[in-house]
Amino acid sequence: MDRVAYPSDMRNLSVEQLKQIADELRAETIDAVSTTGGHLGASLGVVELTVALHAVFDTPADKVIWDVGHQAYPHKILTGRRDRIRTLRQPGGLSGFTRRSESEYDPFGAAHSSTSISAGLGMAVAHHLRAEEEPSYHERSVIAVIGDGSISAGMAYEAMNNAAVAGPGAERLIVILNDNEMSIAPPVGAMSNYLSRLMSSRKFMGLRELAGKVVKKLPAPVERTARKADEYARGMITGGTLFEELGFYYVGPVDGHDLPQLVAILRNLRDTDNGPILLHVMTEKGHGYQPAEKAGDKYHAVAKFNVVTGEQKKGPAGPPSYTSVFARELVRRAATDNKIAAITAAMPSGTGLDAFAKNYPDRFFDVGIAEQHAVTFAAGMATEGLRPFCAIYSSFLQRAYDQVMHDVVLQKLPVRFAIDRAGLVGADGATHAGSFDIAYLGCLPGMSIMAPSDEVELLHMTATATEFDEGPIALRYPRGSGLGLELPAEGQVLEIGKGRIIREMGRQAGGEKGGIAILSLGPRLKEALKAADLLTAQGLPPTVADARFAKPIDTALVENLARNHAVLITLEEGAIGG
Repeated sequence: MDRVAYPSDMRNLSVEQLKQIADELRAETIDAVSTTGGHLGASLGVVELTVALHAVFDTPADKVIWDVGHQAYPHKILTGRRDRIRTLRQPGGLSGFTRRSESEYDPFGAAHSSTSISAGLGMAVAHHLRAEEEPSYHERSVIAVIGDGSISAGMAYEAMNNAAVAGPGAERLIVILNDNEMSIAPPVGAMSNYLSRLMSSRKFMGLRELAGKVVKKLPAPVERTARKADEYARGMITGGTLFEELGFYYVGPVDGHDLPQLVAILRNLRDTDNGPILLHVMTEKGHGYQPAEKAGDKYHAVAKFNVVTGEQKKGPAGPPSYTSVFARELVRRAATDNKIAAITAAMPSGTGLDAFAKNYPDRFFDVGIAEQHAVTFAAGMATEGLRPFCAIYSSFLQRAYDQVMHDVVLQKLPVRFAIDRAGLVGADGATHAGSFDIAYLGCLPGMSIMAPSDEVELLHMTATATEFDEGPIALRYPRGSGLGLELPAEGQVLEIGKGRIIREMGRQAGGEKGGIAILSLGPRLKEALKAADLLTAQGLPPTVADARFAKPIDTALVENLARNHAVLITLEEGAIGG
């Protein structure tokens, strides 16, 4: 790898040399992530595929788009960023995902799933239009690498449905389905079952058979062998595959860790005009690193770890996370309320709903990477008297905004939105920041929004959401641990739209208006109290209040603070535009 600064350095290497690069690349990825933390399992699963893609295609002129992007660490190492790979997810360092501003080898930014095929199709068509205008411009290949979890989302099918009729340029699109039977949690739904059946009904196809499918100018014996194999494979599935029905030329499944075969197949696909093409590649999440192979879910995203043992370096045990406090109260209430149902979009462990699923499997629904469906599914439940909790990360709920507005809010349906990862989220960066939910939900008529200042308040707000049947309600809470407060046995129902005074300053002499008031919303109350201590030490003891509700706002509390203080400071973790 010391001879490889950029992908062009690999294009004259032998397959044996490429295999050596793959081995070194895997070791480099493991070592780098052990010092920074990050998404390890997915990156290890695509090492051979990454080497093959950059060895075969003329990147960055040819475009390789990594769906989601958390599997792109090997790609970053091979594309001029090896010297910075240990700054991954650090302040001022490399992004944990692909980013256009970071490298010309990142043609499309990513972090949310299922966007790659749409973006790739747009690029392929644009290349054709540009070539018509500029005779010197040559159309380029566009490769979208998408996982079996991401391809279950509706947006991926919208793109594939359009690809067959998008016109000239679309034939240069190659979709690589990276099938490792695991996204973060195991994929769910009919598409996952379909891929499993497809895999079990077709043997791994060899190089000669694949070449026969995509290249007509091969020696006659190979072509005859390929034709027989193709007829046999197509006969195994009546009517062809779903992808072929969508207009894609389906190739596979193939072993995604067989580098010589991958290189040969990709060369054939690069040179064919028989597109759009879908190459189905079977990989193993965490491949080549035993701890990650054994526990793909635990090594999807890791903290710093010991390379030899695989043991992750965790800090001392702290208070329970906000996520677990929410889940605990929901599970407790579901024991006596059989109307409670829990819905997540492919994030059962991330949202804490795996605990709910264990206790009440019949009332738990993981709908896959399908936030739009999750919201409207919950709305349908609400029409029939259930009390659905839709638990989704703040940045992912953005994908279902029309459904929140049209299907829930306009119909005043009592869907409960448990908005995890609200506020700033640290190393995951801007793509995962939950900074906008107050703004995008606060403008919707009839939507109530709660923001707990600590884990006890979250307990109360979960109870409040459960009992609120007058319309949609959201509770937004941050990533990470609570403050370590003692939790009551159960949450208490709060009065909607009512805040509270936490600390009240002494009245001015003669009742004159003066002093400072701090009105906090959400978990920044801790910082507000620290600021109050500093002000008190300087002889300026402030009043501190907790708004509790972003909507409806406690106008009486705000008026009281404004009337009795010279200065009113508000503090929240969101976007100022909201």
